[in-house]
Amino acid sequence: MLTVAGVAALGGLAFGPTAVAAPVTTGPHAGAVAAIDLATGQQTATGDPAGDQTPTDKSGLTTGSDKVPAKADRPARDELVPHGVEGAQSRIPLDRAQVDNAKAIVQAAKETGVGERGAVIGVATSLQESKLYNLGHLGAYNDHDSQGLFQQRPSSGWGTPDEITNPDYSAKAFFNALKNVGGWQDLPLTTAAQTVQVSAYPYAYAQWEDQAADIVQQVW
Repeated sequence: MLTVAGVAALGGLAFGPTAVAAPVTTGPHAGAVAAIDLATGQQTATGDPAGDQTPTDKSGLTTGSDKVPAKADRPARDELVPHGVEGAQSRIPLDRAQVDNAKAIVQAAKETGVGERGAVIGVATSLQESKLYNLGHLGAYNDHDSQGLFQQRPSSGWGTPDEITNPDYSAKAFFNALKNVGGWQDLPLTTAAQTVQVSAYPYAYAQWEDQAADIVQQVW
């Protein structure tokens, strides 16, 4: 089973070009990791993709190691991964909820103007932070007040709990912060994501770039 490093270990970045993110050094809480793995494990019990390891979910979205040829209306691979992936890549099967959340992130990328590359960064970040699950407060296991697809914190200025557990709001908040990162389009994915998230595990985002690019290419 894949481990999820830094599920909720991150800080907030206020909106504005001079905003400075407060570093967070706490590690991931076992309860937060367990909550995500439990959701994945429930798929196994019901015969969903996490159990049979098939490469597609019920929506037909490809999630395995196979690649989908680019079509005329889909972004080309070199637009999605202009610098190549960094290090070993991880990949998980997706259920309907995860696919819907990925689609919300991609739509927010379009609406905020960060384009295909921004969408890949957003999907990869959410894969690392929450496995594309829209997590609510985990009670005693929560890392501070982190919630949602990107594990954003109300106390750090990301919004109210209701706002940051809204996929459209949380994705746009992430992308608006990303646009404040100078030259983000030319940065490696893990650097761009880390500058926004300020995770205790800054290199963990890189492992999801390949799958994130596949997802964006298919749902764009």
